[in-house]
Amino acid sequence: MSEVKWIKLVTEFFDDEKIKLIEAMPEADMVLVIWIKLLTLAGKKNMNGYIFLTKNIPYTDEMFSTLFNRPLNTVRLALTTFKNFGMINYEDDNIIKITNWEKHQNIEGMEKIREQNRLRVAKFRKLHKEELEVKKLPLQSPLKELDKKRIDKIRLESNITSNVTTNGGKLIFNYITKNWENITVNDIKDWSIINPDCNITVELESMRQWLIEHKKHPKQLFRRFIVGWIKRTEKKNEPNLPPLLK
Repeated sequence: MSEVKWIKLVTEFFDDEKIKLIEAMPEADMVLVIWIKLLTLAGKKNMNGYIFLTKNIPYTDEMFSTLFNRPLNTVRLALTTFKNFGMINYEDDNIIKITNWEKHQNIEGMEKIREQNRLRVAKFRKLHKEELEVKKLPLQSPLKELDKKRIDKIRLESNITSNVTTNGGKLIFNYITKNWENITVNDIKDWSIINPDCNITVELESMRQWLIEHKKHPKQLFRRFIVGWIKRTEKKNEPNLPPLLK
């Protein structure tokens, strides 16, 4: 499940009576830090407030102590307090769930991320299947114009995908090979989430063609170039709404 990059924390957080009671306890600061860490972990999991290592392995007190870098006794005190105050529940198999997670968090936004992730996986599977079909075609097989366009699209997207890496090297455009280098999986994911109306694969190919045509004036800050290009494209795709609705 794709994680979210933020969680909602209301400005009245410290006005809540449960938080006030916690502040009066010994080790209050540590307990509150553990609460914030639990909330952010629930956001990373993006499972409607459930927190677990895997669906079959719940987190233990010892695991939380290691993850949160806090003493085991303090973690146990915090979890007991949260349970007694109704801030968390222990579901079947000791899996923790943040109480009222749906009420306090932007569930619509989280569902959107889930849907985008599902569509991205479906698109990848479809592309992979069609690519295999292309490889099986006879060399002299007569193709309709529609089939040719479909195959060209598959080859175009495959070319971009083949240059996606996870090695964390500097993102550059290689003017010799005429290809992008060191675009990471996280780069593609982040650009797609931030700019949902852009087809990142198509835009990267458009940028590649532009850089080839303008090689007499080579770029250097390629990441900034990509982000700026995508932002301009996203702005072009915005509907013409009245100023108050933008």
